[in-house]
Amino acid sequence: MVERLQLNPQFRGIGFTSQRTRNRMIERLVEQGIKNKAVLDVLRNLPRHLFVDEALSHHAYEDTALPIGLGQTLSQPYIVARMTELLLEKSPKKVLEIGTGSGYQCAVLSCLVANVWSVERLDSLLEKARQRIKTLNLNNVHLYHTDGSFGLASAAPFNAILVTAAPKEIPASLFDQLAEGGRLIIPVGDEQQMLSIFDKQDGKLMQTDIQPVRFVPLLSGAN
Repeated sequence: MVERLQLNPQFRGIGFTSQRTRNRMIERLVEQGIKNKAVLDVLRNLPRHLFVDEALSHHAYEDTALPIGLGQTLSQPYIVARMTELLLEKSPKKVLEIGTGSGYQCAVLSCLVANVWSVERLDSLLEKARQRIKTLNLNNVHLYHTDGSFGLASAAPFNAILVTAAPKEIPASLFDQLAEGGRLIIPVGDEQQMLSIFDKQDGKLMQTDIQPVRFVPLLSGAN
C-alpha cells in the first residue's frame, strides 16, 4: 500500500522538504535500529512538514518531537517508526489509533494497513488532521471526535490498537476491543513511562516492555 504516496509528487518539495533531507532522516532511523523496509519507505515519502505549523516546517525531518498546539506533540520520527514496526509484526488489517493529534501517525498507518480508525478528544486538532488526510487522498482513514480512553466500541474488534498518549493505567475498554491474536501498543506511566506491547492469546494478555519513553498524558473529556 506504500505506492499510494507516489501519487503525490507535489508534496516532495524543495529545500527543507527535499528528498535529500528525507533520506538523511531515514539514514538516522536505520542507525537507530529500524529495520522494516515498508515503514522506512513510508516515512521517506510522507510529507511530515505538512503535519506541523509552517513556522516549524524546517524542523519537520529532525529526530525530535514537535508541538502541535493545545499541549500536544507530534512524536519524533523514531518513535513513530518503532511503534509502527511493532504493530506490523502482527500483520493487522484493522487498526485503532488513540490520539489522532496532527494526523501523522494515522497517515503512516494508512499506507501500511487496510483500514485505520483514529479518535481524538480535541476537536480543533481533529479538524486540522482531517484536512491533511483529505489533502493526501488517504481514503482508508476513519476519524472520530471522542474520548480515547473509551476506545471505539462501535467499530471493534481491532487487530491492533496503537495509543499515542500515556495513561497511568490502561483503560479496560482497550483490552476488550482487541481481537483475539491482536496487539495493543501503548506507553504507560506518569513521571516514568514504559512503551509496552500486549498480545492477546486465548483471551489472555501477554505483556512485553519495549523501552522507556516520554509521551503527553492520556486525558479524558470531549474538549
